[in-house]
Amino acid sequence: MKISRISEIIGKFKRFCNRQGWKTSQSYDWIEADDGYHNFLWAREVSPESFRRITADKKCVVREGLSYRIEEATYTAWLFPETPPKCLIKTVRENPDYSKRIALYDLSQVTGSKNLCAKLNNTESSVFHEFENFLQTELNVKVKPIAVLTTQDVDGGTYPTPTIA
Repeated sequence: MKISRISEIIGKFKRFCNRQGWKTSQSYDWIEADDGYHNFLWAREVSPESFRRITADKKCVVREGLSYRIEEATYTAWLFPETPPKCLIKTVRENPDYSKRIALYDLSQVTGSKNLCAKLNNTESSVFHEFENFLQTELNVKVKPIAVLTTQDVDGGTYPTPTIA
């Protein structure tokens, strides 16, 4: 999937969120709802170390007029146009702090005949749950959980496509 397709999906979703009464950013990909910021990050590839650093930081940039400020993101969704490495999936699954506030979306199969999104979302983010609903109802994308990975899958050193449950 191309990054431009993710941009298109997020743009449509932000317009949908505006109609719901949620505040969105024109310059950045966050939604303000339920007294918090729900941040969307796109990444074609990210190393496990960079993922941990960015995820631990919990920051999002909020622009109002000509001024900027940094806010803590209550939740963060990572959108991958290519299948994320299994080690990232394992990191989120095995860290309770991460799994409560981080969602992963594999959008690599959204275009084409499969029209499928694999997800790992154990958050209570109403925005991310609405994003999944939006993918299904507005874009006709099937959203399925990423199947459980074994330690051998991750420790083997290769990161083939995660299966979908």
